[in-house]
Amino acid sequence: MIDQEKIATVLDAAALRSAERRRFLSLVGRGGAAAGGLALLSACGGSSSGSATPTPTPTATSTSSTEAADISILNYALNLEYLSAQYFSWAAQGSGLPASDTSGTGTAGSVTGGTQVTFADPIVAACAREIARDERAHVEYLRAQLGSSAVAMPAIDISNAFAALGQLAGVASFNPYASDENFLYGAFILKDVIVTAYKGLAPLVGTPAWIAGVAGILGAESYHAGLIRTLLYQKGFTVTPTKFSDARDGLDGSTDLDQGIAGADTSISNVAPVDGNGIVYSRSTGQALNIFFLNKAAATSGGFFPSGVNGTVNASAASG
Repeated sequence: MIDQEKIATVLDAAALRSAERRRFLSLVGRGGAAAGGLALLSACGGSSSGSATPTPTPTATSTSSTEAADISILNYALNLEYLSAQYFSWAAQGSGLPASDTSGTGTAGSVTGGTQVTFADPIVAACAREIARDERAHVEYLRAQLGSSAVAMPAIDISNAFAALGQLAGVASFNPYASDENFLYGAFILKDVIVTAYKGLAPLVGTPAWIAGVAGILGAESYHAGLIRTLLYQKGFTVTPTKFSDARDGLDGSTDLDQGIAGADTSISNVAPVDGNGIVYSRSTGQALNIFFLNKAAATSGGFFPSGVNGTVNASAASG
């Protein structure tokens, strides 16, 4: 028998997503990308209701408006990729992205912190090198799609920000480059948030080629996050990830969008943090920036981005 109530719920969710995108595109069309796009993207996503959110069919809007909106979305994603790529590149190779991968519009910044990890486990080292390669590829893909519209890498802190989040989590003097274990914690901190950020972005992209690209990056980021969580679980490092998870969850609002890697008991793991339907959580742009700015209030800089991010989607949500 068809469950009419469930059908109604799905249709309502689809209508909401379509309305959100129409509003965003209309704001961009009026030249309001900086203000309107930020307000909408910061408000969308972040659902933990346990129901699937269907991907809507893009509404009939002018190509120029759609592309303008998508440029804002892709530039937001590029800021996150700069952060992730620099962390993994420094940890795996002892150097950051080349200058050719970091130029663009907006205020260019440099990287604070970062050093090569002396890995004890060759498996962890191999995984670090693989992820570093993929993250640089994500940066280069987004920059190629954006062309002259690509934003420059902003100032990035991959040292003090980790230590500050460690303090919030009750992990004193946290240094993600000190050991294999600490490197995995640092990767866990970044990757889980980036997966949920892409999940929140995916329904908002309207350019067909970029829909496929964002979905592909979401898939790659999910593989990475699952690998990191599996390595932590396999090594028995289950307590500290819960502390970091709780610290992240304390920054992005009242909804529970974060989970550690320990299951309900020792007979089951929690490698995939999902809702009751087995679906990955979403974070809005504002919620993700709450975590990266280390600030539950509305802000435009802090934490991993001490001078803020480049582009029109650049503020955290009022999640306090």
